Amino acid sequence: MVFDAHRHIGALPAYPFYGGPPVSPDTTARATVKQLIADLDAEGTGRALVIPNYGVPDPDIAFSFNELAVEAAQSDDRIRAGLWVSPRPEDEDRTERALTLAAEEGVRALKLSFLLGGRATDPTCRPLLDRVFDTAERLGLVVHVHTSPGAASDIDEVGNLVEWYADRVRVHLVHFGGGMSGHIKLAGSRFFDWIAAGKQVYTDLSWAIGFAPYWLAREVERRGAGHDRILFASDQPWGDFAGEHARMTAAAGGGELAELVFHGTFTALYD
Repeated sequence: MVFDAHRHIGALPAYPFYGGPPVSPDTTARATVKQLIADLDAEGTGRALVIPNYGVPDPDIAFSFNELAVEAAQSDDRIRAGLWVSPRPEDEDRTERALTLAAEEGVRALKLSFLLGGRATDPTCRPLLDRVFDTAERLGLVVHVHTSPGAASDIDEVGNLVEWYADRVRVHLVHFGGGMSGHIKLAGSRFFDWIAAGKQVYTDLSWAIGFAPYWLAREVERRGAGHDRILFASDQPWGDFAGEHARMTAAAGGGELAELVFHGTFTALYD
């Protein structure tokens, strides 16, 4: 039995990504709570944080799945919900409506991603960022933040959220930087520097390049810190549960670190 700290619910429409024909690459997306629960049963997943699916560049679609995530959390005690929010001024009304759900039973996180627009250092985004993090602090929620190399999702940008808010709000950096540059910046020093400075920063290794889980596990052992800041995450349907599980099992080994990665840290954050 494992606890999954990051997966999605909601089926996206086909979209002509990158100028090609309309496609639906998220082939294992689940449109209903019943389908999601069947996946948990088949995997043996004992807990899961479920977040609205996104990727099509239409924020209305991601926001529309918030109620579905809450429904999932209130249908099965294994499930916790994360809500899609946005710091873009254009999304203010939608974000405010999303935040009205933040106190619902089963909600444990707020999800930020700059893939659909906005930037941490854009002054026009700061008022809604403050609103999101203030809500998270008031309700004891975690803020999930997507990371990937370059542009607005790069750790150089997203890391500002850790600097500004992680003294008072737990911040979960999804994908551990999401690629070579992010992994090296984080495992090389920055992740551990934040922990030493008292920042409430967490991460998962979904999407990580092959070397990263092993290097991070070695750095945790060498430094004697960070063992309680790493979570297992499948990122279904964009990730692969079996592959992510096998990789993290190999990297974490079978001792205390594995127990925390697959169970304990999820319990501390989301139960």
